[in-house]
Amino acid sequence: MDIKHFLDKDQEKDLLRLLTAGSVDDGKSTLIGRLLFDSKKLYEDQLASLERDSKREGHAGEEIDYALLLDGLKAEREQGITIDVAYRYFSTNKRKFIIADTPGHEQYTRNMITGGSTANLAILLADARKGIITQTKRHTFLVSLLGIKHVVLAINKMDLVDFSQEVFENIRKDYIDFTTQLDIPDITFIPVSALKGDNVVDISPNMPWYHGKSLLEFLETVHIASDRNFEDLRFPVQYVIRPSLDYRGFAGKIASGILRKGDEVMTLPSRKTSRVKSILGAQGEVDEVFPPLSCSITLEDEIDISRGEMIVHPNNLPKVERHFEAMLVWMDETEMDPYAPYYLKHNTHTTKARIDQISYKVNVNSMEKEECNLLKLNEIGRITLTTSDVLIFDPYRKNRHTGAFILIHTITHNTVAVGMIIDKLGSQELPYRISEHEKQHIANYGSLIRIGEREKRYGQKGVTLWITGLHGSGKNQLAYALEKELFKMGKNVLVLDGKSMGKGFARELDLSPTERNKYLKQIARVSRFLNEQGILTICSFVSPEEEIRRQLKEIINEESENRFLTIHMNAGLDYCKAHDQYGLYEKAEKGEIFHMVGIDEKFEAPQNPDIRIEEGDETALEKVLNILNERKIIFD
Repeated sequence: MDIKHFLDKDQEKDLLRLLTAGSVDDGKSTLIGRLLFDSKKLYEDQLASLERDSKREGHAGEEIDYALLLDGLKAEREQGITIDVAYRYFSTNKRKFIIADTPGHEQYTRNMITGGSTANLAILLADARKGIITQTKRHTFLVSLLGIKHVVLAINKMDLVDFSQEVFENIRKDYIDFTTQLDIPDITFIPVSALKGDNVVDISPNMPWYHGKSLLEFLETVHIASDRNFEDLRFPVQYVIRPSLDYRGFAGKIASGILRKGDEVMTLPSRKTSRVKSILGAQGEVDEVFPPLSCSITLEDEIDISRGEMIVHPNNLPKVERHFEAMLVWMDETEMDPYAPYYLKHNTHTTKARIDQISYKVNVNSMEKEECNLLKLNEIGRITLTTSDVLIFDPYRKNRHTGAFILIHTITHNTVAVGMIIDKLGSQELPYRISEHEKQHIANYGSLIRIGEREKRYGQKGVTLWITGLHGSGKNQLAYALEKELFKMGKNVLVLDGKSMGKGFARELDLSPTERNKYLKQIARVSRFLNEQGILTICSFVSPEEEIRRQLKEIINEESENRFLTIHMNAGLDYCKAHDQYGLYEKAEKGEIFHMVGIDEKFEAPQNPDIRIEEGDETALEKVLNILNERKIIFD
């Protein structure tokens, strides 16, 4: 056989992508290492390195530790566990394989999701001594979530239970009972001993009661061609090719279905129709293409099609919606912000999206549904999403390629989550429709948004900073400098003083003490309302009496405690007169205005203010900001 014929034959082999998963020490890496070793797929230098490393770092006693072929990280070898996803490629006479060896720990759920996102088959390992344990159930649930149709439960370490058929059958029964609630159409059970090689490549004489195939033989013969969707044409346009005026091609990769020359097609979302004029593949013009081939097509009619749009058959349409439900796996170290916008990447289309609702999260160990307000690293939940642009999709169960998406952080551009679309939402199911319960809540309490939700969105608590002191002590300068600095930090902040409330400072000073106190109580009620909306309010008023300040504090703290902070500008009368920009002290001394605090009336200094600022203190702004941070009034 010449080399060209050999290479052509090799190209004709189909590719099986598979993942392995199991509990710690179930022998995932050992099984795959043994598979590579016994199938003679190791080079001499790899074998020599394996024998040397087994003596130095192995966990298999005097025998070769085949797990070292896949556990490449130093931490993996030290602990004897898998942490990262390890990929290995090998080929037999019948098929090519890409293996993703994924970690079994719960904290590495995202690694398993990554490794299984393209897999056709999953090998799940169970220790024959332990049977079906919590982690086995968790991995099975994740495999089901990923839509993997073929599962092999490799019951490992049969040599440690004397190759007992009874043990095998009991584990098989337990697993079947568990998986009846999951959507996995093809499950195969193989008893193996990864360390000894039983039923890995060759059928073991130690288990004559087993009449199935060895693991390698099963992997070589399992039928996966029918797993691909050849019915629903989905051709997401990735690029518009225009090398000259005579050629306008639409390039991309066939996600599903078959596209033939002369086919009538429709472009979405425009719904314009045409016929396929030509198909250009990797080797030139062809009459048809199918997944996973890439191609460029031309149409008989001039239609404006852009990246992110989709070409389909007009009698077989996907969903074209902005609202849908999905299962979401959170993959970022930073927990979800349910109120933040994200980029949603779906095939070749990227748009902004918001999270409307989290229905529940799934406890991956017990598979119970739990209420939650957000998702953290490795958590899985059912959510409702709304996108800015329409999304062209199919439910993930029907089409993995058009039903999957990722969420991207709009600032860091980190991939924070992967999602599997369940289905669209009807108008009656949209989460922003007001339910009867919510209508009753509005009637009794008002806003459907809780104060805690506002505080998390704004990164602050709704409090009032009440700045008191003589006229000219620097109240307004501090108030507005503080407002500017907090605004620069992205906080929602507002200053209330005589001018902002529609009254001049001189007008306030003309008020009698009784009328002034009524006015200050009105200010306090406005401030309390703003605090309830999560807004940080800065009030700058003389408010000379200790008793009225106590009453103002009671008003603002009526619904929630610790919303009132007193800032005393402790400045003497001489200092204040020197910094009087309006000449009010001079007018009061001439008898032109009355009730001037410091002249006609006494100013009662606060006994225990939260912050006291001495006259002329240039670090006043910094002191206030430090207190706000220390008391967690402002936070990231």
